Amino acid sequence: MTGQTTAVGGARVVTGEPGCGRTTFLNRAARSLPAASVVRTEAGPTASALPLDGLRALLHALGTPAGPWPPARPADAVLLDALRAASTSGPLLVCVDDAHLWDAPTRAALGAVAGRLSGTDRVGVLLSVAGHRPVDREFAALPVTRLDPLSPAEAAALLDEATGGAVDRAVRDDLVDAADGSPALLLAMVRRLTPAQLRGHRALPDPPTDAGILTGLVGGLLTGLTPAQADLLLTVAAALRDADDTEDAHIDPALARRAAEHLRATPPATETAHSSPLPSAPPHDELPEVLVRTDGGAGFRSSLLRRAVYAGAHPERRRAAHRALARALEEAGADGLDALLHRARGRSAAGPGRGAAAELAVAAGDPACPAPPMLRSAAYAHAAGLAEDGARRAAWYTAAAEQALLGGRTHRALRLLDRARDGTASPALRGRIELVRGTAVLYDGPVDEARGSLLLAARLLAAPAPGQAQTALSAAMAAAWAAGDAPGCLHALGAAGSGIPDAGSGIPDAGSGIPDAGSGIPDDGSGLSGAGSGDPDDGTGLPGAGSGLPDAGTGLPDDGTRPGARPFQGPPGVVSRATAPVREGRGGALHDYRTGVRALLEGRFPEAAEPLRRLVAASEGAQSAAGADEAEQALLAAAAALLLGDPAAARRAGARALAAARMPGSPSALARAREYLAYAALRAGRHTLARTHAEEGLRAAHRTGQRNTAAHHHAVLALAASIDGTPQEVAAHAAAALAVARRHGLVQAATLAEWAAGRADLGRGRPREAADRLGPLVRPGPRRGHFAVWMLAVPCFVEAAASTGRADEGVPEVVEEFARWAGFGADPQAPAHLMRCRALLAPADRPDALYRRALDLHDAAGGGDFEHARTGLLHGKWLRRRRRLSEARDRLGAALVGFERCGALAWAEQTRAELRAGGAAPGGGASTVGGLSALTPQQQRIARCVAEGATNREVALTLSVSTRTVDYHLRKVFATLGVRSRVELVRMVEKAGQEG
Repeated sequence: MTGQTTAVGGARVVTGEPGCGRTTFLNRAARSLPAASVVRTEAGPTASALPLDGLRALLHALGTPAGPWPPARPADAVLLDALRAASTSGPLLVCVDDAHLWDAPTRAALGAVAGRLSGTDRVGVLLSVAGHRPVDREFAALPVTRLDPLSPAEAAALLDEATGGAVDRAVRDDLVDAADGSPALLLAMVRRLTPAQLRGHRALPDPPTDAGILTGLVGGLLTGLTPAQADLLLTVAAALRDADDTEDAHIDPALARRAAEHLRATPPATETAHSSPLPSAPPHDELPEVLVRTDGGAGFRSSLLRRAVYAGAHPERRRAAHRALARALEEAGADGLDALLHRARGRSAAGPGRGAAAELAVAAGDPACPAPPMLRSAAYAHAAGLAEDGARRAAWYTAAAEQALLGGRTHRALRLLDRARDGTASPALRGRIELVRGTAVLYDGPVDEARGSLLLAARLLAAPAPGQAQTALSAAMAAAWAAGDAPGCLHALGAAGSGIPDAGSGIPDAGSGIPDAGSGIPDDGSGLSGAGSGDPDDGTGLPGAGSGLPDAGTGLPDDGTRPGARPFQGPPGVVSRATAPVREGRGGALHDYRTGVRALLEGRFPEAAEPLRRLVAASEGAQSAAGADEAEQALLAAAAALLLGDPAAARRAGARALAAARMPGSPSALARAREYLAYAALRAGRHTLARTHAEEGLRAAHRTGQRNTAAHHHAVLALAASIDGTPQEVAAHAAAALAVARRHGLVQAATLAEWAAGRADLGRGRPREAADRLGPLVRPGPRRGHFAVWMLAVPCFVEAAASTGRADEGVPEVVEEFARWAGFGADPQAPAHLMRCRALLAPADRPDALYRRALDLHDAAGGGDFEHARTGLLHGKWLRRRRRLSEARDRLGAALVGFERCGALAWAEQTRAELRAGGAAPGGGASTVGGLSALTPQQQRIARCVAEGATNREVALTLSVSTRTVDYHLRKVFATLGVRSRVELVRMVEKAGQEG
């Protein structure tokens, strides 16, 4: 961005919330342009004291004498002349930090000049302005780049960089969660910790941040407010303390003002610990600029400012704000859980605890009380903090963790479980704790660790809560699937089908964790149901299966239809992983799903088809009859459809699941629903659509703390990029997927990422690298890929091995295994792929018929242009090498059209090279430039291969010609170009590429 700014002239505004790294960004931009002169200046707190003080400072930085002041000429003309004078010797980059602090005349001049800069000026301007307020009108016409909060992965990388990697994994997760995407806050927390705390040898402060850190980071951004505005900010901050998502955190402005008026009627007990004198400000009916109006109300522009406002207030003032909010809600007729929680928080620390705690917990668990999961979680947690009984406290913290997981706050759920430890807890409660812990780790941790917790949960819950034990086994199966452990999956399926009744859905309803207000918690677990229902009888589920790669069962409610809905998943067989809640009346669907998946895992493919088809048909019938489908049923149907090789049915079911996941209070389901849709699109050959779903799913996974789900979305993006993206895109997404997969044991995500990288190698004409990468994935042995995925990479491996003369290295055996899998029909393209593999390995007189049969099968299966074009390319290569040039040109021309239609540029360029080698002149692509134009098409291909470092034998294998042919053409290349060594040839090819 900075290179373009200085090369063509112009300006850009850089903004972001406090602590986002605007200054660091400008510093890095300045260091990235060694060829340009850089002028760096910063507007200080007193920069707007007098008109044009900022202009004087900027002229000084540019080395231009200010002359008589104020200048007689217009300020913008003076500045433009100074910039042009400073850029006479070369490009100039001007970086102005905190430009919003300059006086208005200076801002007007700078904005006017920046808007007029063009390429002839060779001047670029980067202005940083605070993001906690609207961009100044003087800069409003300039393009804006907003620095977003760090993703969890980016924050973890920054933390590792800051500590040299000397930070414990659990400590890293705690700090990343507390930083909420703010790099400045993250580094501030690190600076206050000792080495022992960073390594996990001593406990972290609780919480990791405090008012001093928060208010120190926001500096003077909260000064200049009237008492009325300060009260309004505190009221809004208190109201949004438990918002599910900062982007959606808002409150009705009228309600906030009414609460602020009640707060102003309460005299402050003492000044805030970090307050400053409050000078006059606009009337109270104007919202402070740190707040922003949205369609749903008003909220803070910055989560850091919201946290600083709340933490910086005196504890008694915070309690008064909560009491004011409770009163305002009651007056508005909204006396629900929200008002009850504000009342509880408004009580003094010495106030009554037991009765208030029980009342709050009962309300939090009331399914008739509409409330988002994070509000329920906050209510349970507050009740637990007031509880005097250890078992009751553990039960309420566990319920709070369940709701936090539903709200997409995986890390918070684990921290709440840490507080739920109690040596006197019953087996049922201990089992619940392990069930929630295992589910959370399944989303965002090592899957073997998750499986251990889930199997323990199943043992603890077998007697007191068999339905929840079923849920634990289902999630354990998902963990085994993610880890590539087929025997572990079968063990969980066998346990789920025997001994334990197929009854409970698993996690109790919102009220199930609430002991009766006046009684203890029965040891048999029955007291874990607020309504006295015990272990609900509504069926359990398996880890979900998208196109065949399940990975994470949730075991927790996440569809938002009612607080007690319980999510489930079913195991995939060809590409996906999701959890679907299953409710009453879904036992038949789950039985069909289990039966089908078990048959698949045992290799009984024909027996697997009938129950899976029955499940898909039942889901479609329920949809048409009822007009709406439940999320869990839709996810199971999508999994079954993908296992059956029906991407259209999978797409319909995935869309229904996404619709249910979008309901209020179910953010944790969005990422998994998107994953099903992405895999269905991939299976249908719609790679661009798969990319769209995966990008949305990746954002949802990051928002909800699901790194394991994010890894699968990265793998999908790598697969899409291996067709229509750049090598850099493939490498970046594959590396991101593998980084998490290796740490957390996600074998299926790792297999997909490696397959994507191997396919990208093939597209770039590097079959040897592709064979080396894919061979271990598909051959028998300890390095073979995920049991449900490795066969998808077989066609790419066979092509790479055949192209490099390695077709006898165990390849026929792999093809026969692939043939058995293709016979099941889980992938509509598999029969065509099988014919293509057989053509690549066939004796010289058979490939023609096999390729033609493969193309016919592609036509019958549909599935997009890419695979059809790949088969056409290989057939065209075979025809050209047998001098059947007319047929080759026809086949290659059709393949080129197919590749261009689906955006597979690297594959299209391969096809053009084949056409040129056959004497055709395809349109599009890169033209031959420089001295290479004197070479024949075949000589050009050989020259480029040699320039990439290939030996003559490697060139021969890549181009499917003999080594003698390569030697002959290479001598001609040297003679035609007048070069005497490979080094000179490399230089000439590189020069030709730069000219092109």
